[in-house]
Amino acid sequence: MSGDSGSKSYKVVTYGCQMNVHDSERLSGLLEDAGYVKAGQEGDPDLVVFNTCAVRENADNKLYGNLGQLAPVKTRHKGMQIAVGGCLAQKDRDTIVAKAPWVDVVFGTHNIGHLPALLERAAVERKAQVEILESLETFPSTLPTRRESAYAAWVAISVGCNNTCTFCIVPALRGKEEDRRPGDVLAEIEALVGEGVIEVTLLGQNVNAYGSDLGDREAFSKLLRAAGQIAGLERIRFTSPHPRDFTDDVIAAMAETPNVMHQLHMPLQSGSDRVLKAMRRSYRQDRFLGIIRKVREAMPDAAISTDIIVGFPGETEEDFEETMKVVREARFTNAFTFQYSKRPGTPAAEMDEQVPKAVVQARYNRLIALQEEISWDENKKQVGRILEILVAEGEGKKDDRTDRLSGRAPDNRLVHFTRPAEPVRPGDTVTVEITYAAPHHLLAEGPTLAVRRTPAGDAWEKRKGVAAAKPAGVMLGLPSIGAPKALPLAAPAGGACCGD
Repeated sequence: MSGDSGSKSYKVVTYGCQMNVHDSERLSGLLEDAGYVKAGQEGDPDLVVFNTCAVRENADNKLYGNLGQLAPVKTRHKGMQIAVGGCLAQKDRDTIVAKAPWVDVVFGTHNIGHLPALLERAAVERKAQVEILESLETFPSTLPTRRESAYAAWVAISVGCNNTCTFCIVPALRGKEEDRRPGDVLAEIEALVGEGVIEVTLLGQNVNAYGSDLGDREAFSKLLRAAGQIAGLERIRFTSPHPRDFTDDVIAAMAETPNVMHQLHMPLQSGSDRVLKAMRRSYRQDRFLGIIRKVREAMPDAAISTDIIVGFPGETEEDFEETMKVVREARFTNAFTFQYSKRPGTPAAEMDEQVPKAVVQARYNRLIALQEEISWDENKKQVGRILEILVAEGEGKKDDRTDRLSGRAPDNRLVHFTRPAEPVRPGDTVTVEITYAAPHHLLAEGPTLAVRRTPAGDAWEKRKGVAAAKPAGVMLGLPSIGAPKALPLAAPAGGACCGD
């Protein structure tokens, strides 16, 4: 239903990685700039946009299932439009309209800025508009944005990827790496801080390859140090790096820049040199563990997470044991662990020696059990530490029942803490003592030691007031967008778009 002012309501449904989440923020900004209002809780929306992912084998089944649910909704809702964008749209193109002819617009990863015009054209011409560009036309960060968080923000520093991993289709869909100019990145961060943001995450398919398009091998470490000089920016993170490009100057920049957090997501994928070669991963076990050792020497408190694929074609029991060996030695804080699934269009999907499902499942269970034990042991080391927690919104599902609030420690661990007597807002910080550790979170059950009101909390409060005055929209019971939640070890999707 349209808003009270006559504006059309919209809902964006996002699948996949942080890059997709950030693209969805751009899509929302474009739509609001064009006069749409974000959907609320009742009725049917005037527009539903699916921002898709092609990483998983059943990505198309998920999309077509949701499109099927919308077909009768659209029939009864005159003027409703449906748009499909993202990686699956880039890959399948005309197939989407052939399978779901009630879709109005199909657009790719390179032309999200065209969505409002395509919607208008579809309405006028009364037929589906399919527009897929083969190369990036406008860097997404130049587009309007409706950010989901008032206190933390994604900042894309590059798009695309130059790697050729055999399990990943992302380079074919997002193209070769293109870097933003450092000045543009820093200007965006400064503008965000001016709006109240105190935490940014630098984002790229292969974030630490930044500079390859600029001709500067140390561009990423220089960017980290330059961002560290921005007044008011308290926390800097980045995701996801690639071991091949992770150099000593980046480790030094992390260790020497106070507001760069001692947190690192370093995808392993496999501990077997033979499997890494088959994956076309340009590092081997020794190189990976060498990086982990250097990071821990420079930052003993660093929390390191990873991605691991179990059951890649041809993986033997000996190969899997090499992965278990690396997990034992690296002692990851947590791991996003995947059972290999065929990704149509990738070389690995055509490889012989696909590992039987039962074997993959058994290995997966063993890896989960080991990592669970390590995660718990590593979290227990946090008990007794006094930490400053950035209060988050929606992180603690049981907060209302337990009279707690939740937030993130500097190393990104999730912390649930006793609700303080004085008011505290998302974006503010609290200082607490950790009293208990579980494998996936920490507890601070004692009194809050300090509360610090921040510009981020002010921004959240202001946004909450503005949001309350907006016309009500709708929801479909479909997935919503926002900063990705921490996934359990058994999650089917990880931190990087292709599991870099």
